[in-house]
Amino acid sequence: MKPITKVFGALLAVSMLAGSAMAQQPKFFRIGTGSAGGTYFPIGGTIANGISAPPGSRPCDKGGQCGVPGLIAIAQSTTASVFNNAAVQNGELEAGLAAADVTRSMYRGEGKFKGKPHPKLRIIANLYPEDLHLVLPKGGKLKDLADLKGKRVGIAQAGSGTQVAVLQMLDAWGVNRDNMDEAELNNSQSAERMADGQLDAYFYAAGWPVAAMVQLSSTKGMALHSFTKEDLAKINKIIPAYIPSKIPAGAYEGISTDTLTPAVSALLVVSSDQPEELVYEITKAMWNKQTRKMLDNGHAKGKQITVETALDGVKPLGVPLHPGAEKFYKEKGLIK
Repeated sequence: MKPITKVFGALLAVSMLAGSAMAQQPKFFRIGTGSAGGTYFPIGGTIANGISAPPGSRPCDKGGQCGVPGLIAIAQSTTASVFNNAAVQNGELEAGLAAADVTRSMYRGEGKFKGKPHPKLRIIANLYPEDLHLVLPKGGKLKDLADLKGKRVGIAQAGSGTQVAVLQMLDAWGVNRDNMDEAELNNSQSAERMADGQLDAYFYAAGWPVAAMVQLSSTKGMALHSFTKEDLAKINKIIPAYIPSKIPAGAYEGISTDTLTPAVSALLVVSSDQPEELVYEITKAMWNKQTRKMLDNGHAKGKQITVETALDGVKPLGVPLHPGAEKFYKEKGLIK
């Protein structure tokens, strides 16, 4: 695997450790996210800050951090879902953000991952819906996905859940690597190529608004493909984890109507090797008042991350909760 870069979150707190606090051994907790221009990265950074309480920091009741005592969580930029789940399985990351459909397939060893199950994957929480953005040049229109034959199409980067799902969708409309000019790019790279006229379309699944698209829409302009209800039903049959959703009008400059599109849940995933008590404390810290304030005041999708929706869709997915998370939700009365 390629080295992970662009560290964000509570790492800066390390430099403030001093005096007797150095006697307390810090515990580092790495959370894999996605590209810096997407949604996983800022959301992962917020979660990392919320669950951290580095050695020597002020106690929660005295205005300090209300995370797990001694924990320094670090959000790391990666290629997203597939990479994160594999790294969690292999012990290269302690946790990661990942799409629900990819997590299910990797856990069970199905589809693209047939014969390669990832049995250590465990869920801490359902986070928010990731809407599939099919970005077109300003004024661009498609009848359906079949129109992408022969076009220059960004299919997201290798190692991302978006690419896995998009290739399945395109195949149902007769589009594949043989009859399109595909580009494996992250969201920021795709937006740059679109602005330069080097792409006819690109896909990216993320919680709106996506930073790179905000910039694209406010500079060069862009359009979003709105799927028909029939096409959304077709996609749902192909990939049950992708359900009908909507990107509201005004989410991006110049797009004044709602965009109908499929969406998949983003999850916070951890390894079964992580101690039950640690994951219990992390889950507890995720849902305290201080983290709630961070989520509400950060990325727009943060407001949709709530304890009330933390278990939505988890049981049917077939990937177990981590026992530490399960213990917390039972105490909260969310699991009977």
